Amino acid sequence: MITLAHQEHPEFSLVRLCELLDVSRSWYYERDDQADPEDIALRDEIERIILEFSGYGYRRVTRELARRGGQVNHKRVLRIMREEALLCHIKKRFVMVTTNSRHGFPVYPNVLADVALSAPDQAWVADFTYIRLRSAFVYLACILDAYSRRCVGWHLSREMNTQMTSRALQQAVRERHPQPGLIHHSARGVQYASHEYIEQLQAIEAQISMSAVGNPYDNAKAESFFKTLKQEEMYLKEYNSFADAEQNLTTFIEKVYNEKRLHSSLGYLPPAEFEATFTPVSGS
Repeated sequence: MITLAHQEHPEFSLVRLCELLDVSRSWYYERDDQADPEDIALRDEIERIILEFSGYGYRRVTRELARRGGQVNHKRVLRIMREEALLCHIKKRFVMVTTNSRHGFPVYPNVLADVALSAPDQAWVADFTYIRLRSAFVYLACILDAYSRRCVGWHLSREMNTQMTSRALQQAVRERHPQPGLIHHSARGVQYASHEYIEQLQAIEAQISMSAVGNPYDNAKAESFFKTLKQEEMYLKEYNSFADAEQNLTTFIEKVYNEKRLHSSLGYLPPAEFEATFTPVSGS
């Protein structure tokens, strides 16, 4: 049996859920008449999880239920989510090409491909994407720790330029204080190949690594992060302004993605929790 968590504002949660499902509250209450009590309790807990993590599929919901003390088979979770129309179906949106590799700056080989990661801040991966506002596009540059998948630096900008990527890098350096030898991996775009950006990497004695042209799999972890960001945050909301986008992204990246969202490749732990399990090797 699932233990129902205390809700400070249950009516607000119900209103939000009905908005997400596009149903009336009368329908919500009427469907309980003939339902199994255990299914009702499980459904209610699943709905609370969906309210918090709108892009979760049934596998992550099952894992989150287990973290909250509920032992339930994933097939049962899938059945309930299908019956209650809680499975997330995201439509693919307009795709903009952001990487411009036609420039005169030096490029670097991919040195990350052959490295077996064993610790945080051993390698970072960097990339950026666009975000649609009501009347304009803005651009988000992010840096992830390749070991823990944690977003360690990010910056939202109105311009797609080197200053945008540089500020994300500066935040990551301030937060993490990487040691010399850190691998910094990115695409070959001008925003990462410019003299300004490369000088910042050289100042921290980082190894510079870049993807091959036209091969997104060379930076798959960054691609996976942006896919998650789009499906579980950006595609579910409409940002009215730059400030609105920045506020929502701050919450998602720092509070949800880094601290709460379960990551399948990390044993269904959030990145921050996964990092906390790391034990440095004595003498390293």
